[in-house]
Amino acid sequence: MGDQFCSMTFTLSNLYYVVCAYVVNFSPDQIDECALTTSRWPIAFFCTVFPLVARLLQSIKRYYDSATTSHLINAGKYGTGIISYLFYFLWRHGNSQYGPVFVLWCLSTICYSLYALLWDLLIDWSFLKVRCKYPLLRPDLVYINHVPMYYVAIVSNIILRFTWVIYIPQSGPSSMVRSFILGFLEMLRRWQWNFCKLLYRLLWWKPCPDTAITDRLENEHLGNMDQYRVTREVPLPYAFNDSRRDEGDDDDDLKVKR
Repeated sequence: MGDQFCSMTFTLSNLYYVVCAYVVNFSPDQIDECALTTSRWPIAFFCTVFPLVARLLQSIKRYYDSATTSHLINAGKYGTGIISYLFYFLWRHGNSQYGPVFVLWCLSTICYSLYALLWDLLIDWSFLKVRCKYPLLRPDLVYINHVPMYYVAIVSNIILRFTWVIYIPQSGPSSMVRSFILGFLEMLRRWQWNFCKLLYRLLWWKPCPDTAITDRLENEHLGNMDQYRVTREVPLPYAFNDSRRDEGDDDDDLKVKR
């Protein structure tokens, strides 16, 4: 739930704006008081980074409980995201195009995008393996009949992690329209993780197999199997001896007690 929540930053960032606009009765003369250029921008900033803060604290707690370094690395990813959003809101608040704050925002966002991208590919999906049957994938794949789907997921995830660059040009749509576009693209990126059917149908114009699932879920399932936490085949709660059928016994005699 925390991961899904982190993809709703656009919705959460606009909660403040909607409430503020409602308070001023959507008056054109007073609605400018709800903009990020006012002194109330920290409220919108807190609403935006709340999921990241929650995941940061959760990762630190998991590291404290298990002493597993990967949780601490994951916490660093969310911390980098908080810093990135901080410089973004400072840049929007100052209403300056290419000043020092803008440079800091670009640098921090590049770090955050690369951080999150590497975490996606290396940890969540276990991709970028060199010595395996399919280059840049992992040795164990469930859907070997649909290998191109994995490469599509890699390329599209790389592109969608850097869509924030549409904020940089001065000319073009307003910042609100660009934020909406980014929010929509982030929804598609998260949808790709949860459902592959839309992307697969758009690319190949045929139904996605019913068994197709997200790369992350598949990787989690394979990891659970390796650690004997799940199994592909669940054993029956009783024994069945089929040798008696060869002896010509009746069906009633073949009933097996549990």
